[in-house]
Amino acid sequence: MTTGVFKYMSASAQHSLYRNGLVYMQRDAAGDDSTWVGADLVDYQIEVGDARTLAEGERKILSRHGFELVHQPIDHLQVNFFDSHSLLGGYYPDCERIIQEATGARLVKAFDHNVRSAQGKESQRKIAHGQNIQGPVHVVHGDYTLTSAPDRLRQLCSPPKTNDTYASRLSAGESLLEDPVVLKAMREGRFAIINVWRNIVDDPVEVNPLALCDASTVVPEDLVVFEIRYADRIGENYFAKYSQKHKWWYFPRMTKDEALLIKQWDSEGGVAVSKGSISDSDISTFSFHTAFEDPNTADDAPDRWSIEVRCAVVY
Repeated sequence: MTTGVFKYMSASAQHSLYRNGLVYMQRDAAGDDSTWVGADLVDYQIEVGDARTLAEGERKILSRHGFELVHQPIDHLQVNFFDSHSLLGGYYPDCERIIQEATGARLVKAFDHNVRSAQGKESQRKIAHGQNIQGPVHVVHGDYTLTSAPDRLRQLCSPPKTNDTYASRLSAGESLLEDPVVLKAMREGRFAIINVWRNIVDDPVEVNPLALCDASTVVPEDLVVFEIRYADRIGENYFAKYSQKHKWWYFPRMTKDEALLIKQWDSEGGVAVSKGSISDSDISTFSFHTAFEDPNTADDAPDRWSIEVRCAVVY
């Protein structure tokens, strides 16, 4: 058990399930964010449980609680995590395999990635053939909403725009467009978006570890839509309003032999199926998550370098 300061939306923030233009930011083609508008964030001191103390069977909680840790070494892949071409050809297929094995899904397609490091962002380091390295996100959030999750899948099933230079989006868009299984799932089946999160350096993660909220402790009234305004589209996340019922976990000292699966959206989750009327379901919709500062971290601990790969999943 440890503690951390988590940034939630203020208690006075207006609960919202759908876009209302009150909370947003601009994001450029390099992946960098401009000033946020309407994000009234408040610090809360939160207890964070050590998920490694859970029994093995209790760790496999992707379906109900929204996250799961799996042992998946990658040294044999010989991937350059700082080159998008290497990631697309060498790492994306492994992420797809990991999720397929964990979920039994019919189809998994990786479509997006971010490399994160506070030092990498400060030095303005850029991934070859890709975007800038981003910093860890110190805000409680979920990556998709009732609107943006199905919209994102529809975008991936549309022909890529000629001015879209994001290599991973182009590749995945073309692949998904050609697969009739995806189109059928959009109309009548179950789909999900799952993030494969991994440490990419030899040192275990100590600085800015990732905390995950048990999805079964979140209710729709906790949600606030946060718009991400790109040049060619508007994405949406959910921010969270604080609740004493939220239960938080983390996996201390994650190594690069471990992959953390984070459910970003599930069309059969309680919030998704009910359109935000209920959240009590055996299938979670998504897990809130945030980076945080662990007070137990040594002053000389190395910076965290991590990658997240988002995958479209069809059951």
